[in-house]
Amino acid sequence: MTPSRLALGSVRVSVIIPVRNTERYLSHAIESAMVQTLPPTEVLVVDDGSTDGSLDIARSFGDRVTVFEGAHGGIGATRNAGVERACGDYLAFLDADDYWVAEKLFWQIALFAEDPSLDLVFGQVRQFYSPDIPVPDEERVRMEKSVFDGHHAGTMLVKREAFGRVGSFNPLVRVGEFLDWYLRAAEAGVRMAAVPDVVMFRRIHDQNTAALHRASQTDYAKILKASLDRRRKREATTPSGKDPRGA
Repeated sequence: MTPSRLALGSVRVSVIIPVRNTERYLSHAIESAMVQTLPPTEVLVVDDGSTDGSLDIARSFGDRVTVFEGAHGGIGATRNAGVERACGDYLAFLDADDYWVAEKLFWQIALFAEDPSLDLVFGQVRQFYSPDIPVPDEERVRMEKSVFDGHHAGTMLVKREAFGRVGSFNPLVRVGEFLDWYLRAAEAGVRMAAVPDVVMFRRIHDQNTAALHRASQTDYAKILKASLDRRRKREATTPSGKDPRGA
């Protein structure tokens, strides 16, 4: 039986929203975190050196949102700064240009309650073209069908203890910082599950990080190679922890 909202009400969830020059969409993201049917303990907006009105928008929510201002360091470093300041036992991350469905946290916490051995829970993602950018009709039709398994920071709810075991996001990775973290989590034996529903809408627009940093797409190849190197190193080590070659 699914636990009631009352039974789950004591769960402490910190929502971390990194933002850099996303004034067009930030309000929608914050509101989607604040209207959760299982309300988070806190919503932290961590600025990554914005030069537009993002900070003003975040501060307009008053004491319902905690705002941290920082120099530009990239999304990995900004998420890490949020984790350092968060007080929750569970951590959720939402990019400033995306938004959640209202039941996102409830569904995920309920799954944790059903299986306390889980370390993190994902959900499904639906992508959409932002209505403020021009997109050909045929592209819109194709995107409307784009629902996929959400191995994405914005769908994840993770126990703080498990996040600590894996370690922080790599601040040196400009594109693919979550892929790097996810691979390290899998290597660490983190227990994962997913709710079968769409929990996040991912906005496609003219300022998406991947589009802005196409030159950094090689980061993906480096991340995958690093994971493969770590796996080979483990396989070359005996269960006693000694290298079989005597090194």
